[in-house]
Amino acid sequence: MPATSKQIAEDLDNNDPLREYRSQFYIPSGKTRKEQLYFTGNSLGLQPKSVRTYIQQELDDWKNFGVEGHFHGKNPWFSYHHFFEKEANVVGAKKDEVVVMNNLTVNLHLLLVSFYRPSSKRYKIIMEAGAFPSDMYVIESQVKHHGYEYDDAVIELEPRKGEHHFRTEDIVKAIEEAGDELALLFFSGVQYYTGQYFDIKTLTKAAHQVGAIAGFDCAHAAGNVKLQLHDWQVDFAAWCTYKYMNSGPGGVSGVFIHEKHGNNPDLPRFAGWWGHKESERFQMKRGYIPEPGAAGWQLSNAPVITMAAHKASLDMFDEVGMDALVIKGQKLNRFLEEVIIEAQAANQKLALEIITPEDRGCQLSMLTNENGKSLFDYLTANDVIADWREPNVIRLAPVPFYNSFMDIWEFGELLKKF
Repeated sequence: MPATSKQIAEDLDNNDPLREYRSQFYIPSGKTRKEQLYFTGNSLGLQPKSVRTYIQQELDDWKNFGVEGHFHGKNPWFSYHHFFEKEANVVGAKKDEVVVMNNLTVNLHLLLVSFYRPSSKRYKIIMEAGAFPSDMYVIESQVKHHGYEYDDAVIELEPRKGEHHFRTEDIVKAIEEAGDELALLFFSGVQYYTGQYFDIKTLTKAAHQVGAIAGFDCAHAAGNVKLQLHDWQVDFAAWCTYKYMNSGPGGVSGVFIHEKHGNNPDLPRFAGWWGHKESERFQMKRGYIPEPGAAGWQLSNAPVITMAAHKASLDMFDEVGMDALVIKGQKLNRFLEEVIIEAQAANQKLALEIITPEDRGCQLSMLTNENGKSLFDYLTANDVIADWREPNVIRLAPVPFYNSFMDIWEFGELLKKF
């Protein structure tokens, strides 16, 4: 009996407690079908239909109140970042440990001002080889800013020869070997290329045992996998909100700073007036007094229009909760794997190897052969929106808010016909 079928997909959809949320998103129209099979939520999430209303509210308040919208609008702009305290629930944090501000790469640089404080002996950084380019560029520029050579200061780790993902014990061993020379462990939460979900808790503990800071880029983890950043004692993290969190192209970024650092006003940082103690912000005094918690890392007032789009999505996350999203995401992912295995058995032209390990979120990365680009182009022509990564990987990310099991089954039928 097959593990997948049209009937199985229909049954899974009918029994899905989140099935009604699909209708709350705009699914792009296809050329060969009514709706695209959209599997790139790990690059840009789809638009919630409520976004227009949320943005319109701020436009109306701007129109009706002008500058007084900072205090008299429906969502007063002076305290706008407080409306995003529920972001903490997405990443397993206390509300004062999280703030929404700026964009991801900007925030990573701001965080490293505070958390990469190299000394003559402790100056090295461990990161994964092949990290997302922004992470590589951030680290490269930071070590050069401090006067170090990249090849000396940065330890890039790779999977074992012939393997596609990292073994946690190998990362821990590298941390222990770096010892008191290690200033910072900086890893992804979920690796963008393979979809590997790193053991953040274990890696953080290992970094702390040698006296180093542990920070994570959670761009592919936030809104995707279960995170417990506070309990895991992570020092800092940042993420974008336009991938799994469906908050629009170039949307704002979230930042986590553990309370042990957030409540330390003496920790060096770049300062701006919106991070100043809120009760005294408009007194315009000389001398920076940071607001306690992550809010003390803010620079400028909130970009309200773009944050409104994020608020629309965040309210949905708060309504559903990460536990329910993770459960469905795991079911979608398993069904996708079964569909790919069955399609490959039925079609000898396919030569696909899933390189995403069992520790994963809503992503499967498939290594292809010389037919890989032709396969990707065929899928695109048939309204499958996936992601091609050089040299020969196709990434697929079915998202629990808006993808259905029928989407996945229909994708499998297309694979069989390639």
